[in-house]
Amino acid sequence: MLKKLFAIALACLVIQPASARELPDFTDLVEKQGAAVVNISATQAPRNPQALPGVPNPPRNDPFYDFFNRFAPQMPRGRESPSLGSGFIISEDGYILTNAHVVGTAEGISVRLADKREFKARVIGVDKRTDVALIKIDASGLPKVVPGDPGLLKVGEWVLAIGSPFGFDSSVTAGIVSAKGRSLPQENYVPFIQTDAAINPGNSGGPLFNMKGEVIGINSQIYTRNGGSMGLGFAIPIDVAMDVANQLRATGKVTRGRIGVTIQEVTRDLAESFGLSKAGGALVSSVEKGGAADKAGIQVSDVILKFDGKTVGGSSDLPRIVAATRPGSKVAVQVWRKGESKELHLTVGEMPSESYQALGGGAGAGESVARLGLVVSELTTEQKNELQIKGGLLVEEVKSNAAARADLRRGDIILAIGNVEVVSLEQFNEILKQMPKGRSIALLVRRDESAYYLAFKLDEK
Repeated sequence: MLKKLFAIALACLVIQPASARELPDFTDLVEKQGAAVVNISATQAPRNPQALPGVPNPPRNDPFYDFFNRFAPQMPRGRESPSLGSGFIISEDGYILTNAHVVGTAEGISVRLADKREFKARVIGVDKRTDVALIKIDASGLPKVVPGDPGLLKVGEWVLAIGSPFGFDSSVTAGIVSAKGRSLPQENYVPFIQTDAAINPGNSGGPLFNMKGEVIGINSQIYTRNGGSMGLGFAIPIDVAMDVANQLRATGKVTRGRIGVTIQEVTRDLAESFGLSKAGGALVSSVEKGGAADKAGIQVSDVILKFDGKTVGGSSDLPRIVAATRPGSKVAVQVWRKGESKELHLTVGEMPSESYQALGGGAGAGESVARLGLVVSELTTEQKNELQIKGGLLVEEVKSNAAARADLRRGDIILAIGNVEVVSLEQFNEILKQMPKGRSIALLVRRDESAYYLAFKLDEK
């Protein structure tokens, strides 16, 4: 009898802890943090509203412009399309983080708070390489989030996403951290956090919280075959995003390190052939002549094992580490060469400015580019040397109808405004910022082997 009672008691001790387990309660977290999450509506301009297959679409300064504009009124004019996304407030005076792809090409941005108030927003700057954008609304005393430390995040712990999937405001989904440091195709600068919390279109730019109520990431991408969540969502770590935001707020752009090498993954067979005990590091397959790596003595076939004291676990690690290093920094690089480890020292170079469209506010850079409706980038030293020019801006994309009517095209190089030579993006924006609304300006453009002026009328908004 005593044995039977002992067995029953033991069973109760084993079963009770399992039966007492409960799923986490997110209600307090949502109540405290939900007010800092916003809905973003970004109006995208029609790309080329009059364009039809086989029908000319002459620029405004073309002699036939009036003819086609008059006798082709039935052509579709195109519509402004709202882009719905999410964001979250990081300061009481209205700075908001979101994704670059939510607002990067927008002509108008509206932000709706959790209390239903709406504000017009301006873009301080966008960074396409990390898909991070910083926008600003004119308000004060706003609720804000608390950034966490993604480095302390553990695979398997609970996380919570708040956003506006498919336009449904303040929607909450929960899941776990599925993986850390994920590399995605064409994404070299972000060690993504993977989660199975339901992330859908409209969640882009919204926060991913840990159980402490801290933001540990920006929901950015999903893997899907049907347009909806499949349990594979990816978030930008908040430390990466905040570094970008701080640079955008200070200067309107992001600077990154560059050393001038082409690299590839070290497979097990390659590791064996180079005498490495295990696969790891980044194998150098080419070195840019005159670049930082070349000056430091890095050679083809070197395997970079450490950069500035940070271990290079695989080839995808190196671009992130180098990019996060400030240009001009002097760092130590550990390489594997001819069967032995060797330490070199180099001075980090600067990555050429990326193509971006800033729409307002950041160090005087944004608004002017928006007025032209162009995505432009500064030319690299190599490009300027090849073209034998001192400055200029490369037109990466034509976004506005006004720019299309002026006959600006992708691949054009803007050399001057009137008789003032364009030497940098910052100077270009400063000049445009002083131009009155509605004024016509002359842009000297190089196209192929020719250069000529195009007339462009600034918007009156």
